[in-house]
Amino acid sequence: MKIAMFYHSLLSDWNHGNAHFLRGVVWELKQRGHEVRVFEPSDAWSLTHLLDEYGLEPIAQFHRAYPGLKSIRYRLGDLDLAHVLAGVDLVLVHEWNDHELVRRIGSHRLKTGGYHLLFHDSHHRALTDPASMAAYDLSGYDGVLAYGKTLSDVYAAQQWTQRTWIWHEAADTRIFRPLPELEKELDVVWIGNWGDGERTEEMTEFLLRPVKALKLKAAVYGVRYPESALRALADAGVEYRGWLANFRVPEIFARARATVHIPRRPYTAALPGIPTIRPFEALACAIPLVSAPWRDSEDLFTPGKDFLLARNAAEMTGHIDLLLSQPHRAAALARHGRHTILKHHSCARRVDQLLSIYHELACPPATTSFTRTGIADG
Repeated sequence: MKIAMFYHSLLSDWNHGNAHFLRGVVWELKQRGHEVRVFEPSDAWSLTHLLDEYGLEPIAQFHRAYPGLKSIRYRLGDLDLAHVLAGVDLVLVHEWNDHELVRRIGSHRLKTGGYHLLFHDSHHRALTDPASMAAYDLSGYDGVLAYGKTLSDVYAAQQWTQRTWIWHEAADTRIFRPLPELEKELDVVWIGNWGDGERTEEMTEFLLRPVKALKLKAAVYGVRYPESALRALADAGVEYRGWLANFRVPEIFARARATVHIPRRPYTAALPGIPTIRPFEALACAIPLVSAPWRDSEDLFTPGKDFLLARNAAEMTGHIDLLLSQPHRAAALARHGRHTILKHHSCARRVDQLLSIYHELACPPATTSFTRTGIADG
């Protein structure tokens, strides 16, 4: 099968978490013999920032981590859809794309047919910036891949599309795996970007206060930390280590005894059931995880067995102390979490779901009607 994917960037994960899942899905599709081409804009801000700050070396590292993965960079005004979509069977267009690109691809599909077209939404803008999302013209699309039921429900309520499928993100288990041969150097590590103030208070309560109270050796990786955040980290005794290529995350997790998950406020407040990709990747690496509050309304995990859930700073402090002082408890938690990922939440599993959706579109039963459809993650 020939697949075209239009995303913000495959090459860069600088402040761009969608690249994590995209890379795993593309790798898995290619391993199964599918021809996949990924298109990204030549002026993608994530890649631009990465090159400005670090030069070409991160791109070379990317190609070593993902041999055979590459993208086609384009200028929107020069993009010849008749050429690039010739002979394609399936097209995915991510929501972090120019409105005009989304409209043009939909219009091309309506005029020419010949392929199935899906819009992929893995962000909170449907609730935090609904005007922008409503401006996308999805009339030429078969439907939407939404990375959670609450997001799917928004599309249905707003009547932005006739069909949605639930397609959660997942871990690329080829990259995200335990590395037991590496020695522990940290008590706690947190990997995440500052988030434009979307979790400032949560960072203080669920990371800085517990680390300071327990006098732990801790480090943080990520970008866009303002001076005030850097001062807060230093005051808590947390080392700030800057940007980290996502494919290097497993070695960092392997050198720490525990990690925490601190979801951004828009997800906990408006999009329950959507944890973002970080806990998937952490559990795949078999590192004990303690999470700040989020409501797993879709039963993706089993709190207490896959990870520990803390409702406040006191509980986070107690849970971290427990895991550090009881290595057998920590190991059991890590094993269960990794088992859950391998069984339910790998990129291989998500590719199975994507191909199932494609076959549903290509060979619909005679009674098919245009209703909202959910694909289970279990």
